[in-house]
Amino acid sequence: MEKGLISVDRWSDHSQAYFLTHLHSDHTHGLSSSWTKGPLFCSRLTAKLFPFKFPNFKLSLIRILDIGSWHSVVLVSPSSGSETTVDVMAIDAHHCPGAVMYLFRGDFGCMLFTGDFRWEATDGRAKIGRTMLLNALERDRVNILYLDNTYCNPSFSFPSREAAAQQVVDIIASHPKHDIIIGIDTLGKEDLLLYISRSLKVKIWVWPERLQTMHLLGFNDIFTTKTSLTRVRAVPRYSFSINTLEGLNKVRPTIGIMPSGLPWVVKPSEVNDNPVSSSISLHSGNRLRINGGPCTEINKKGKLRSVVRFHQYIYSVPYSDHSCFPEIEDFIKLLQPVNIKGIVSSSFCYIEPLYYFGRLCGVETSSQRLPHKSEWRDKDKNIGAKTKSNSGSSNLTDAGKRKRKIDFLGIHLRRVSVVRRAQCGAKIVEIDSP
Repeated sequence: MEKGLISVDRWSDHSQAYFLTHLHSDHTHGLSSSWTKGPLFCSRLTAKLFPFKFPNFKLSLIRILDIGSWHSVVLVSPSSGSETTVDVMAIDAHHCPGAVMYLFRGDFGCMLFTGDFRWEATDGRAKIGRTMLLNALERDRVNILYLDNTYCNPSFSFPSREAAAQQVVDIIASHPKHDIIIGIDTLGKEDLLLYISRSLKVKIWVWPERLQTMHLLGFNDIFTTKTSLTRVRAVPRYSFSINTLEGLNKVRPTIGIMPSGLPWVVKPSEVNDNPVSSSISLHSGNRLRINGGPCTEINKKGKLRSVVRFHQYIYSVPYSDHSCFPEIEDFIKLLQPVNIKGIVSSSFCYIEPLYYFGRLCGVETSSQRLPHKSEWRDKDKNIGAKTKSNSGSSNLTDAGKRKRKIDFLGIHLRRVSVVRRAQCGAKIVEIDSP
């Protein structure tokens, strides 16, 4: 595709049409309330949430793409000056509310940009998306697949979100006298919270801004800002810390749960040095049993099968909104694209997708080598390869990287003011919000 036609999740480029996959901050870097570069295409749900994230944005720039329908965008070729038509379809990415993949067709061939996505074989929505994608492709082959390669490493293999959600429920149920804090982002993990609420028949506390988002999503009765109504609180990741949990436990028993795919790669030997570590291992029926020792259960393929207790007050559960390695492999086997480019170009486990999957694209993997870091920056900037750290942030400065070098699990070992914690639910003194 010619440079200057479209950009996906890139907002500083000079293009004629811009496409937003979803509203997580690492995909909106450079987008602001005053941004006016051109038409912005997104899903209907993202358009609904958009003004809340970007107040005073010029809404006339937004173009809604209904999922599963082809839309034609007429553009002008920068090289020839003649009109060219790009057809695009939005497909549910199963990542967070409003997240979509984009399938593009034009003179350049066929191109799929996944954005962040979760491809669960047993999930009903994913099955619908699979059928939709195959029907849209007909007999065409994807020339370039821009892939969410966050967990493109064989070390990452975790359960379905439903199974992980049950692990969270089991942890909460095994601590009936404890308050519970769950670290989440400003968007995403809603299905997890709904599962907890329905399974345990409890309301869930969220901070005021998050409650507004829940109401926009149509969840009006399950969530509250009154701490007196529940012992389960969902708090922002930045307020979820060891310091916070230790402070809360001086007042009353409290445990923290961090739902994330990242801890799933930790080997038992890396946990053994922690004198307070223990685990909750999977057993028959996906139920959980608390173990006192610093061990984890390994399945026959060498993958971790436990919820790790990294601190006496903190559990990490392998609940992820990104596809793990086996799911990525299944996705690529289904599509058999001509070429693959990863959209995550900076990660502690970064590996070029072709290194593992070139054989599925007809590429000789023996000729593939792992790129030097300097080469990562030269990826196709026009379509929107992004830079993202393992914690989900983008474009971190060197100082920022040093600041977050101990940010494993999203547990920030830095000081957060008591006032800020109080506003966001990790409270020492409970004050009911109106």
